[in-house]
Amino acid sequence: MENGFSGRHLLNGADIQKPAVGRRRSSIEIIADMLRVGENGAGKTEIMYTANMSYSQIQKYLEYLVNQGFIIKVNIDHTLVAYQVTQTGLKLLKAIDTLMVMLEPGQNPEK
Repeated sequence: MENGFSGRHLLNGADIQKPAVGRRRSSIEIIADMLRVGENGAGKTEIMYTANMSYSQIQKYLEYLVNQGFIIKVNIDHTLVAYQVTQTGLKLLKAIDTLMVMLEPGQNPEK
């Protein structure tokens, strides 16, 4: 059964899949990409470009992740804002990564 994943890459020691070219990412995949970028703190523009998102997407997802406590907004100075993943956000990212590995082709569910 094809799930749209064509390749894998290593990020922070975790073996993560990348969606196939031309396939739309799910909300979960977008959230995971954002959490990865924000692990060490990142500005909105860095998250947007690194996670390959539009401005409207970044606005919607950042608001959701901040409201849920997965990311916090950190004021660096009067004009500079960064976003940092919380411990809860890191737990969510780990759970998403585990789920993505379990769903990849060739994985046999435990019986």
